[in-house]
Amino acid sequence: MENFWENQKAAEEQMKKIRSIKVWIDGYNEVHNAVGELELAFDFFKEGAADEQEVDAAYANAIQLIEDLELRNMLRREEDKLGAVIKIVAGAGGTEAQDWAEMLFRMYQRWCERQSYKCEITNLQDGDEAGIKTVTMQVDGEMAYGYLKGENGVHRLVRVSPYNAQGKRMTSFTSVFVVPLVDDTIEIEINPGNLTWDTFRSGGAGGQNVNKVETGVRCHYKFRNPVTGEMDEIVIENTESRSQFGNKDNVIRLLKSQLYELELEKRRVETAKVEAGKRKIEWGSQIRSYVFDDRRVKDHRTNYQTSNVQAVMDGDIDAFIKAYLMEFGGE
Repeated sequence: MENFWENQKAAEEQMKKIRSIKVWIDGYNEVHNAVGELELAFDFFKEGAADEQEVDAAYANAIQLIEDLELRNMLRREEDKLGAVIKIVAGAGGTEAQDWAEMLFRMYQRWCERQSYKCEITNLQDGDEAGIKTVTMQVDGEMAYGYLKGENGVHRLVRVSPYNAQGKRMTSFTSVFVVPLVDDTIEIEINPGNLTWDTFRSGGAGGQNVNKVETGVRCHYKFRNPVTGEMDEIVIENTESRSQFGNKDNVIRLLKSQLYELELEKRRVETAKVEAGKRKIEWGSQIRSYVFDDRRVKDHRTNYQTSNVQAVMDGDIDAFIKAYLMEFGGE
């Protein structure tokens, strides 16, 4: 093992495997210890040396650890361990839809903070009057894609709009797309001959660098879509850094992420066995409704709902993620 670190890439890959196995060993040991503590608390209770609350607390702790391990067991696909790219696009409806897109943007930012995930904004287009038209976020963190993949789809908002003079109840839609963020362990081939680049000024509403240097980059990539078999095009913009070189590197990473997702989709299409009577989950389908006036957020796939709308908008979406993964994660 003295030559272990000579091939740094191979060594790092091996260390990842070791860490992955260690997570399961540690998880098992935690559950085993918690069950032992529960049995001990129950024995003490029977002898009158512990009260009912202590037994309930030990039981709740054991159940929580078991459920956490079950949830992780739903994330065993190759891509689940990767980071994620979240793209949010406001639907039709002008300012109201763009405001809704910004609220979802904030929700996912808060969720990332709760998970201690690194979140970088690679492209953001402000709305005409308020909100945003679109934003792309890179989320770096273990299992980020596994947890976020169920957020794919259309999110529906129902509320009395502050932008409507008549105070009418309005419905808005925003699309959320999530793809795995590829790393060095994923090999994706890109044909340089099918790539074209544009540059543009990426300055915001003010600042000394505005309109001085073209720092935003846009790539067009033509390819044969592995899912449809037809010629297709991916367009990606990146305005994250002041360096065109840095932006181009990141655009290539985002492009590889989208191409990787298409390869995964091809595999899913080839191997999927849709059971009779089971609702089909499709990219772009309406997945969740947020009804502010009735204080209700409901996921239409799992039927899980909560009345704590404010907590959800502050990034507390773990229960929705868990419900989705426990129902569909094993497929």
